[in-house]
Amino acid sequence: MINTADEFVRLRNSSDPQERRRAAVEGASAQVWMEVVDRYPEERVAVVQNKTVPLAVLEILIDDPDTRVRFMVAMKRKLSADLLERLAHDVDESIRMRVAQHRNTSRETLESLRRDPWSEVRAAVDDRLGGTSSDLR
Repeated sequence: MINTADEFVRLRNSSDPQERRRAAVEGASAQVWMEVVDRYPEERVAVVQNKTVPLAVLEILIDDPDTRVRFMVAMKRKLSADLLERLAHDVDESIRMRVAQHRNTSRETLESLRRDPWSEVRAAVDDRLGGTSSDLR
């Protein structure tokens, strides 16, 4: 278990691959994650990449000013349909593309993405909706 923000940052920046792995797979409390986000903004992408980061933290980072952070949030398998709906309105087209491709994106959200300004997102949605209904949640 990662107990402090400082410990997480130390693990992330370690030259020891085992310690870097701990930063990627070990859990921490929501309080520790929020302390990392607040005190070490350059580590927000790494917070999202952690396998155990709670949805409550992802929900906060979904509105991050850094596109890379939001994109990494959009990559998380455990996202709810509600969070994907919020990401479907992101200003960055790569994030909307990821939503169009995400396995948890609802049919309703996909339908709304059919009107996306970027033709690539619309094409991805057409591919998804053209599949079997079991492909969609």
